[in-house]
Amino acid sequence: MTGKCMSGDRDAAAGGRGRTCAGRSSNGRALLLAGVGSAMVVLAGCSATTLKHGHQFQETDLQQVQPGMTEDSVRMALGTPATTSALPGGNAYYYISSTTKQSAFFKEEEVDRKVVAVYFNPTGSVDKVANYGMRDGRVFDFVKNETPAHLRDKSFISRFFRGVGPKQKIVDD
Repeated sequence: MTGKCMSGDRDAAAGGRGRTCAGRSSNGRALLLAGVGSAMVVLAGCSATTLKHGHQFQETDLQQVQPGMTEDSVRMALGTPATTSALPGGNAYYYISSTTKQSAFFKEEEVDRKVVAVYFNPTGSVDKVANYGMRDGRVFDFVKNETPAHLRDKSFISRFFRGVGPKQKIVDD
């Protein structure tokens, strides 16, 4: 054998007791790999976890709801609402969803909330659909792509967004 060490050869001076020809302990290499693996597991535990709760709608789901539909038809298309409300001039169904993030052992934090509101006229058919969320600290209607100037259920909607993100202004007074 020449002075070069081949993979798997043992150094004669080490007596073949857990030493490779380069003088490194095979047990040390195993410990190093275990340490690297443990560090990867710990760091993976520090990554943020995103959780979605409630009704998660796609744009196509909301397009199914058209003016003139009955309350039963809306329930068939979107499911049971999270809550309902009797408003002046009709009823409303509210479908609520939220997104939270949590990193490692820190407290879960709500980062987004959406409220799909389906408004019915006094005869029980759909009058309009709104998809409320937060934009720039204000309630925003993503269907009309505007900040609503007047809401007939302003106080009710404001309760849905209380405590989400930075302090928000519900609508301009």
